[in-house]
Amino acid sequence: MAHIFTDDNFQAEVLDSDQPVVVDFWASWCGPCQMMGPVIDALSTELTDVKVGKLNVDENPDTAQKYGIMSIPAFKVFKDGEVIGDIVGAMSKEAFLTKLNAITS
Repeated sequence: MAHIFTDDNFQAEVLDSDQPVVVDFWASWCGPCQMMGPVIDALSTELTDVKVGKLNVDENPDTAQKYGIMSIPAFKVFKDGEVIGDIVGAMSKEAFLTKLNAITS
């Protein structure tokens, strides 16, 4: 199961993490977000060198606003407290992994 990120734990779980972190910015009413849910959950168990989690933009508006989330699903990849890449939209797990590997390698 993917980590759950919130406005309250974002600093500790994402920005202070000692490994890269993928944050899925999503909302319960977003159809494409729902399609990506199983992909994110699968990646969170398959990837050992990257932390994978989700942040509900409706419940955590401060963090979503801070990172300029305008459309969802949006994925930001963090390393050492900084955004190192963005992935936008719904896609297959294979396509997501290809984009993620290009960012983190």
